[in-house]
Amino acid sequence: MTDTILANARLVLPDEVREGHVVLRDGRIAEIGSGAVPPGALDLKGDYLLPGLVELHTDHVEGHLFPRPRVRWNPLAAVIAYDAQIAASGITTVFDSLRVWPDRKAVGVDGDAALIAATVNQAAKAGLLRAEHHVHLRCEVAADGVVEDTEDLLDDFEVRLISLMDHTPGQRQFLSEEHFRSYYKKKSGITDEEMDIIVAERLRAHELHARTNRDRLVAHARQRGIVLASHDDATDAHVTEAVADGVAIAEFPTTERAAAGSHQAGIRVLMGAPNLVRGGSHTGNVAAESLARQGVLDILSSDYVPASLLFAAFDLPRRVPEISLPAAVRTVSANPAAAAGLTDRGRIAEGLRADLIRVTVADAGESAVPVVRAVWRQGERVS
Repeated sequence: MTDTILANARLVLPDEVREGHVVLRDGRIAEIGSGAVPPGALDLKGDYLLPGLVELHTDHVEGHLFPRPRVRWNPLAAVIAYDAQIAASGITTVFDSLRVWPDRKAVGVDGDAALIAATVNQAAKAGLLRAEHHVHLRCEVAADGVVEDTEDLLDDFEVRLISLMDHTPGQRQFLSEEHFRSYYKKKSGITDEEMDIIVAERLRAHELHARTNRDRLVAHARQRGIVLASHDDATDAHVTEAVADGVAIAEFPTTERAAAGSHQAGIRVLMGAPNLVRGGSHTGNVAAESLARQGVLDILSSDYVPASLLFAAFDLPRRVPEISLPAAVRTVSANPAAAAGLTDRGRIAEGLRADLIRVTVADAGESAVPVVRAVWRQGERVS
């Protein structure tokens, strides 16, 4: 294959930013150089060159499949549109976070994990996707039937990540029942009487199923070598439970105590990029910036806004000057890749996959906005 040379770039390497060029060959980074621009090179005109971003937890695909309540879009068209947005945001590896929550009365739940996973596979086999997609199952441990639904998905698809979720009133994200009621009433507009029924059913389901389901899901993950994530940890007991279960990633801890405990235990702490960009959690939980200042923020996830991942990487050094741009970029590339067991990407280094993004920075007054100008996956231009 002909070499692709990306020159006159500000290379964001694992520990420094320097001017230079990169040679891509056979889908890999063959050379990192500086000095004279090699002949036939593509001039990046001083733009940044970053490793492709790695996204571990986004449920954004569900919004494309169900763009409005009771409106279901063509699945293949939805997946292709979602993938295009992911790539345009600089994400070259994405874990599609699919809801496994067999609760027909659940507020705001529309996911169809099997349909989405099958459609992503179909699109990938047809060469229609820009990013590389992996399956991440978000399993609601208190839901009756969640283990059986997960087993069916494990039989049919290659699952790389499972998160153990519990949205019961009085648990984790909703440490008080009133917090749960307030959040979902604003989100759905349901009546107090309808909410009373939902709360009672959720509490009963938690008592009946949560412990057993969690243990069974952990056993499945261990047997198959699937990476485990905890979700919305809030207390020391949650962290202790995560350690015992062999959890590798703590998604969106809701308190500083839980985040610090997870980090100290060697569990990588993942927070939402929208939380950082907005300056705080939209649900009133701990701010990602606060955890970054304490040195316990390891990974950022775009969660519900794909473009927030790159924005946060450039915003983090502004908010926390002790964090360099290379360190910030690691939270959206090398760190999530390592947490997911993907050792062949996430850094600009010779021999690794040529997953790269060209980024320019636009002046937006109070803040600088990074703009993706080009994306390469395994050396091929995809956006």
